[in-house]
Amino acid sequence: MMGLCDGLSHCKLALAFAVFMDLLGGSALLVGVFAPLEIKGQDYGDLLVYTGALFVLTSLAGWVLWYSGNIDGLTSKKELGHISSAVDRLARRLSRKIRIHRSQI
Repeated sequence: MMGLCDGLSHCKLALAFAVFMDLLGGSALLVGVFAPLEIKGQDYGDLLVYTGALFVLTSLAGWVLWYSGNIDGLTSKKELGHISSAVDRLARRLSRKIRIHRSQI
């Protein structure tokens, strides 16, 4: 079972919330559109359509939380290897030259 959830990574609760709200909203929308829901002459199909749309819009917050929670940060210097130290030295050298040039003006 854990192999199935490995690709989901972080924020599994936000994912479960988003999927649940999508299922609930989608089913409410479909029932509201296709089922004849009249009680004592009142039609309740529109209520289910609007409620389903609200659930689907609420699930958007869950999807955003899940997606933003799964964004990995920048790679560390250890992962970049030898190139990072050369890039760091070049950036320091360039910023020193710019700083010295501005102080002389």
